[in-house]
Amino acid sequence: MNPNPLVQYLNKPTEEFTKDDLIRYCEDYNIGMVNFRYTGWDGRLKTLNFIINSKEHLDSILTCGERVDGSSLFSFIEAGSSDLYVMPRYKTAFVNPFTEIPTLDILCSYFDKNGNPLESAPEYILKKAHDSFKKETGMIFEAMGELEYYVIFEKEPLYTAEDQKGYHESTPFTKWEELRTEAMMAIAQSGGKIKYGHSEVGNFNVGDTGYEQNEIEFLPVNVEDAADQLMVAKWILRTLAHKYGVTVTFAPKITVGKAGSGLHIHTRLMKNGQNMMVDKNGLSDIAKKAIAGYLSLASSLTAFGNISPTSYFRLVPHQEAPTNICWGDRNRSVLVRVPLGWSQTKDMLHQANPQEGPAEGDNTNKQTVEFRCPDGSADIYLLLAGLTVAARHGFEMKNALKYAKETYVDVNIFMDENKAKLESLSVLPGSCWESADALLQQKNIYTKDGVFSEGMLKWIASYLKSFNDKTLRHDIGNDEAEMLKLIDRFFHCG
Repeated sequence: MNPNPLVQYLNKPTEEFTKDDLIRYCEDYNIGMVNFRYTGWDGRLKTLNFIINSKEHLDSILTCGERVDGSSLFSFIEAGSSDLYVMPRYKTAFVNPFTEIPTLDILCSYFDKNGNPLESAPEYILKKAHDSFKKETGMIFEAMGELEYYVIFEKEPLYTAEDQKGYHESTPFTKWEELRTEAMMAIAQSGGKIKYGHSEVGNFNVGDTGYEQNEIEFLPVNVEDAADQLMVAKWILRTLAHKYGVTVTFAPKITVGKAGSGLHIHTRLMKNGQNMMVDKNGLSDIAKKAIAGYLSLASSLTAFGNISPTSYFRLVPHQEAPTNICWGDRNRSVLVRVPLGWSQTKDMLHQANPQEGPAEGDNTNKQTVEFRCPDGSADIYLLLAGLTVAARHGFEMKNALKYAKETYVDVNIFMDENKAKLESLSVLPGSCWESADALLQQKNIYTKDGVFSEGMLKWIASYLKSFNDKTLRHDIGNDEAEMLKLIDRFFHCG
């Protein structure tokens, strides 16, 4: 039942795809073009088109890769030594859902002039982070994203949804379900593992323009695959929006007083097919150590997950976005949330369906832990690399369980009676500038085991500080005109 046509044809999982498999598929399905795709520093997929001239030509493309100009893709690479190789990763191959010419697209990795992986490539940094985590803990780090976005369109007069109450709304009150479901099918056929999609809270009108928020949520997979599928999903959504004649944006802030879009990341630690984040008592000490790592590096993680000045206009109180560095169960105001699990719910099936007996089996693998501050401006590979490093760091902290206990909140943290607890908690950065400072202060944790290089981290900090936004949130306040200028500048971030 896998929707990916390559998986259907080859009758094997993507991880087992070989060069001969792809050549055979191209021959049997008259594939006329191959696209290499790879991520640049702006966080968007780039494209290199090949017309297939012969079987030998296709074999050469898939065997040797191609040269690209690294200085045009990454601003930290100098033009004098900029030649890079891009090599296809066969497991990422998918049939392009948009081209008239039957086309196979493949994600690529970067290699330097000596044929070694490019140390500063975000995709390779994520691989190094995961390898380090596996070596340190013996577990696999899995992740999945909640991809929120706005569709912006010419307003319709009929069945107008209530302002900021679009959560799980249905047609005809929601207008862009068809775009969302078409995108979901295209993502699934391209290899993405989707959990579900729905309309989100945000919807409003400005004059004749409508704004409707939607979300596509994925299933947990190997953290490296999670990054790939989010990259492809953003490309598919934007391409479909262009086809429909509307705009899609992943920007963290749309206007004053309206819900922004986040990129919440759920994580799961697996060993031998078992979820190590739960045990017979509920949330395990393993999970709490990982949470401690996320919280202890939270301020510097914003350097990868919140890299637009508008990011910090979303991270304000009372907007279901975190501001304080804490964690809790189900609470959407905390930085790290433990969502509802299924460990105590086996009788629900029988109660809803009396003809069925109680559910059997172990549902604890469904439990995840959610990191809630990132948004659509994120460098997805570096964000997931940073979270993987943070989880590893949690296992290295001597006081991880004590720190987790001290930062746990089981109440609405913003209620007056909890003022003392609120004031005891650290807060997230309020700007790219502060995020850069936090990254520099904690850089030794990221450089451990050669995951990040110090030069790379310093470059990221310099980039963030170039926005000169240290007091921007205070300076703009609720000035809607200035806010809209800023939003327009960073509208297509990520």
